Amino acid sequence: MKILMFAHDGSLNRGCEAIVRSSTALIKEKISGAKVFLASGKPETDRMLGQLDGIFDGSPNSIKPYSMDWLISSFKVKLFQDETYALGKIHGKIIERIPQVDVCMSIGGDNYCYGEQPGWYEIDRRVKSQGKKLVLWGCSIGPEDLSERKLADLRLFDLILARETLTYELLRSKGLTNVRLVADPAFTMSKEELPLPEGWQEGNTVGLNFSPLVWKRNKDSQQAVGDLIRHILDTSNMTIALTPHVIEAGNDDSEVLSRYYEEFKHTGRVILLPNNLNAIQYKGYIARMRFFIGARTHATIAAYSNYVPTMVLGYSIKSKGIAKDLFGEEKLVLGIDEISSSSKLIGKFGEMVREEESIQARLREAVPQIQSMSYKAVEYLSELTNTH
Repeated sequence: MKILMFAHDGSLNRGCEAIVRSSTALIKEKISGAKVFLASGKPETDRMLGQLDGIFDGSPNSIKPYSMDWLISSFKVKLFQDETYALGKIHGKIIERIPQVDVCMSIGGDNYCYGEQPGWYEIDRRVKSQGKKLVLWGCSIGPEDLSERKLADLRLFDLILARETLTYELLRSKGLTNVRLVADPAFTMSKEELPLPEGWQEGNTVGLNFSPLVWKRNKDSQQAVGDLIRHILDTSNMTIALTPHVIEAGNDDSEVLSRYYEEFKHTGRVILLPNNLNAIQYKGYIARMRFFIGARTHATIAAYSNYVPTMVLGYSIKSKGIAKDLFGEEKLVLGIDEISSSSKLIGKFGEMVREEESIQARLREAVPQIQSMSYKAVEYLSELTNTH
């Protein structure tokens, strides 16, 4: 069976890398002879993903003004409000690969959380028109994200694999019968343990990840997170390891974190991890932390999956859904509006420290069950394609 993963914009987002890396490993472990190919918006960032059978350039084409394609596109849009020709040309590098594979797998876990996606809708339509299987792999979608147009696209899929219960229940409530509940594949991802940096306290280091995405959406959160760092330094003897997880231009965690590093480095208890590590290397550091505080979902998954008590600076349904599936409640997840409150952040951190042992015990019990749900995704894929 040949599988083409698409809707991936490169591995500078280590969460996207974690999805590709862990999904490829799961598929190859469970489906003998499976070949997995990746269409990437930034293929040069994915070269270190050795298990793939091929990496293709899936970046969008531009339509040159006054070219034949431009004229045809303009004509169709103006006269018929029909974007399909233009979108087909823009996403031509992905569309031309469809005939060569059996399954097309849309893998961006939260691609459907950011408004309408007409480009993906057009690719999906082309996949089905060529009689290929179409799978939405490990997705999260919130009620505010669902439009009639998006629901029409979701109905095209042969299989939708929701990575947490909130998304699963929402999609089922909208009448979608092609949805199955699984877990994020990254819960099963391996880790690589690099040497610990100077100043790291084994068993007494708290990780902190923060993102420009959250920073921009709630400007007051900048000050509140700074107050939390000050509180940890003043009231404990822990070291704080500032941990980037997305390093794309314009969305680079290390830019935000380096400001905190400059502010607090004089204490000798704040470390800034490098911004050039891959997903399994970051997981190797996160696994050796005592606590973790994170805004990026896959940084928090790296912590959860190593039984590290974790506080989520959450901004979407995925953070809430993953915590609910682990703990039975949205434990230690703060919404986007709450993280501007220093007292709330400090209060939640105190709760995490007080309940350290019971949280660890719960994770040791829950994570193996979640990991078995990650494997369920491949079972459902096998059933769809009649391969075992």
